[in-house]
Amino acid sequence: MRVAERTAHDAGAPAGVPVEPALRTVTRARKRRGVNREGLEAGRRSTRTLLWILLAAAMVLYGFPFLYLLFTSFKTPIDTIAVPPTILPREWTLENYTNALGRNGVLASFLNSIQTAIISTVLSLVLAVPAAYGITRYQTLSGRVFIMAALVTRMVPPVAIGIPLASMMAAVGLSDTPIALSLAHTTISLPLSIWLMASFFEAVPKDLEEAATVDGCSRLGALWRVVIPVVSGGIAVTAIFAFLASWNEFLFALLMTAIRSQTTPVVIANFQTQFGLDWGSMTALAAVYSIPVILLTLLLQRKIVAGMTLGAVKG
Repeated sequence: MRVAERTAHDAGAPAGVPVEPALRTVTRARKRRGVNREGLEAGRRSTRTLLWILLAAAMVLYGFPFLYLLFTSFKTPIDTIAVPPTILPREWTLENYTNALGRNGVLASFLNSIQTAIISTVLSLVLAVPAAYGITRYQTLSGRVFIMAALVTRMVPPVAIGIPLASMMAAVGLSDTPIALSLAHTTISLPLSIWLMASFFEAVPKDLEEAATVDGCSRLGALWRVVIPVVSGGIAVTAIFAFLASWNEFLFALLMTAIRSQTTPVVIANFQTQFGLDWGSMTALAAVYSIPVILLTLLLQRKIVAGMTLGAVKG
């Protein structure tokens, strides 16, 4: 009896209530709590299952075009133009890769693409980091106007400035050079780079810089020694976007290059035969062209995750 009383008392039963009714009340309360807990767990499991289904559907929709391109690159020339088309090759072959990589100018176009993307990315970061830092730290009206102007320029269609840029580069003797194309690509990636870096700098507390200045660092020294290491993940994210903007760009490369500085997207578009487009070679070269970006993303994966979570509340 005493054990029952202690059990009822420990379970929260009021004093003076008979033991057996109190125990029945406690038992029912525990059952309700168990049912509620099981309901919550079931709801969480169903929500988690739904999220996994949506994620799988998104991955299929996003990854299917690339998988279809990859499978097409292993098809025979007859299979690439078959009607109705097939997803998997009827006969697997590497003929498309040998034809694509064996063409004149393909290797040179790869080198031009790499050179142009690296120069454009470096220029974007060198200009975007101090610009974004000054905008976020000084909080002036001109800085806000400048960043809004950068956003407006990002909205301008590239075709609206492509021809004037090509004429300007030809006038200064930079036509058909990687430098001209890199400068043109910087006009695309720089506004986005400034916006990204501004958001990353805003997530860094000013107390870190104040502590650095107390220790004897100048404003530039605090930026280089304290702030930049903190936002290194954000710099990696910005570099990826700037690199992709140059790596995948087609219009400026078409307008501003002829032979010496042609990038791979232009070369891929020129894969034609007397019977039409050479889909097999085009898809093979496109698949090879995707490898550097995939490797770069995998190498910078940790930095990218750190940059995306910069400023998040951690518990």
